[in-house]
Amino acid sequence: MGKPIINIDALQPRLVSGLKANAPEQYHGAAIAPISPLIGAQRLGYNFTTVPPGKCAFPAHNHYGNEEMFFILEGTGEVRIGEERHAIRSGDVIACPVGGIETAHQIRNTGDSDLKYLAVSTMQTPDLVQYPDSGKTGAAHFMERDEQGIPKAIRVLGREKDNLDYWDGE
Repeated sequence: MGKPIINIDALQPRLVSGLKANAPEQYHGAAIAPISPLIGAQRLGYNFTTVPPGKCAFPAHNHYGNEEMFFILEGTGEVRIGEERHAIRSGDVIACPVGGIETAHQIRNTGDSDLKYLAVSTMQTPDLVQYPDSGKTGAAHFMERDEQGIPKAIRVLGREKDNLDYWDGE
């Protein structure tokens, strides 16, 4: 194992929207830098996230397998949890436990400068994730990481209205 410490200054953030060319405008410019593989973490996933003014890094979502925590390092914004919105600022710690759409969460930068935070996840795999704004549900199994530390995953996404009947094709 390498050194179990890294400074945020040594991280190399990667654009979230750069992962997929068809990402909506509201996610452009947000960047993440995986930390876990760099310091030998095994059961927790850490990343450093930077979000420009007016943007979000990810769509609102809830997990049935993974709990997440966010620590705001710089800037101001809001976190949406379920239907509620809460102002956030440097020094805030946000808990996002597992659960249904009432736990769906999304962080938005409402300030004038970059919002920077540390994201921590329990990294349970497989995980089931819902996206209440788009009506999607996804299952993901995370495997090894690529050369930049981004987890490789098998993902299946669909909408509840399009689910097959349990006995379909039997």
